[in-house]
Amino acid sequence: MTEPQFQQGSLDEAVAALRRDILAGQISTMRNYRFAILPYRPKDEFKLRQLMRRLTDELRAEGWGVLPISLQKILLDRITATGEENVEALITRETRLYEKDPERALAHLRDKISPHIEGPDGIAADVARLINAFAEENPDRADRTLVLIGRAGSLYPFFRSSALLKHIDGKTRNIPVVLLYPGERKDTTALSFMGELDADRDYRPRIYP
Repeated sequence: MTEPQFQQGSLDEAVAALRRDILAGQISTMRNYRFAILPYRPKDEFKLRQLMRRLTDELRAEGWGVLPISLQKILLDRITATGEENVEALITRETRLYEKDPERALAHLRDKISPHIEGPDGIAADVARLINAFAEENPDRADRTLVLIGRAGSLYPFFRSSALLKHIDGKTRNIPVVLLYPGERKDTTALSFMGELDADRDYRPRIYP
């Protein structure tokens, strides 16, 4: 893994800036595009979770509704829903291929898993459904609701998070959505997923700090 070309601020500073803007209703400069991205180094995953739990507790104490969404859980639920036999066959096939050719095994997984992840009917559909259900259950908190999308690292290397934000745009009831992004910030607008993939500049949201 190469060293980041862009000097990121500390994770604590980023979370503090995000908290201030959430409470001020300013995570985005675009009124009808209320998305933000909080990048963090993959090695800081557990620190990030601790900071998010603290932020969630603080916001809830202020009367906010906070919906944490785990992309890992969504993916596992989708795969499990295909049936036990299919899951066992997928594991067996991947294990056999890996012994012969790890790259071929990865390609096989990509072919089988990608349909559950990509496109407007993939994981994005489940994210939008969860957000809308939460909004329906908390109609009195429409202006004091936050969605935190995390565990994106579990989708590596099958997915680019910029696609997720595209597919849920317009389907979140204008509720603020923050994507917790494991990776590296290469410059003001470019992000490298897990610090391994080529930098993706296809991002419109505010990137913190």
